Amino acid sequence: MSADMSNTALAEDTRLSSAQMAWRAAQDIKDGAYVNLGIGFPEMVARYQPPGRQAIFHTENGILNFGEAPKPGQEDWDLINAGKKAVTLKPGAAFFHHADSFAMVRGGHLDVAILGALQVSENGDLANWRVGSKGVPAVGGAMDLVHGAKQVFVITDHATKNGEPKLVETCTFPLTGVACITRIYTSHAVIDIANGRFVLREKLPGMSVEELQAMTGAKLHIEGSVTDLIVPAL
Repeated sequence: MSADMSNTALAEDTRLSSAQMAWRAAQDIKDGAYVNLGIGFPEMVARYQPPGRQAIFHTENGILNFGEAPKPGQEDWDLINAGKKAVTLKPGAAFFHHADSFAMVRGGHLDVAILGALQVSENGDLANWRVGSKGVPAVGGAMDLVHGAKQVFVITDHATKNGEPKLVETCTFPLTGVACITRIYTSHAVIDIANGRFVLREKLPGMSVEELQAMTGAKLHIEGSVTDLIVPAL
């Protein structure tokens, strides 16, 4: 399903920023949850934990309960996350071998993993590592995360820079995992995957369902009410 150009233009004028998408995803992380944030954009989620809630963040290279990024000039480059960014430690933080870190993932000890996406299909397949001949040479730890975490969220723009939908009937890029995604936070909506379908939960108040559907490569289903996607100005 291709996006209508007039509707795409409207959507680009009303899209959420990366920070606002990260904020919205952070609101659904429960206090005390063990969480892995994907390299890059998903790492922003850690900045927006609601007051009174504190997740315990895990990184594949072997740290549990790391904290905020240090101030410029105060980095300890022996303390980095999987994206090679400097981190700080919280009380009770632990270090462990890379293999032990993946044993935690594969053993089902993570409550949530939040990843970026190139495509998500309506049955929950994820493609997030390669576009044809372009991209990183291997899928990496994402394939473990998507099937090891109890819930897997995606945070992504609703469409590509060229206006092509990222939420599709069937992924055309190499897969990271099959039927593994449970919720998607996009620049325009919050969408659950249930029974092999995209179920619309929230949308920007300035858009109609029809306008959002025109940007989406598979049918959006309505179950109950669709609420407004309201976020702070970040």
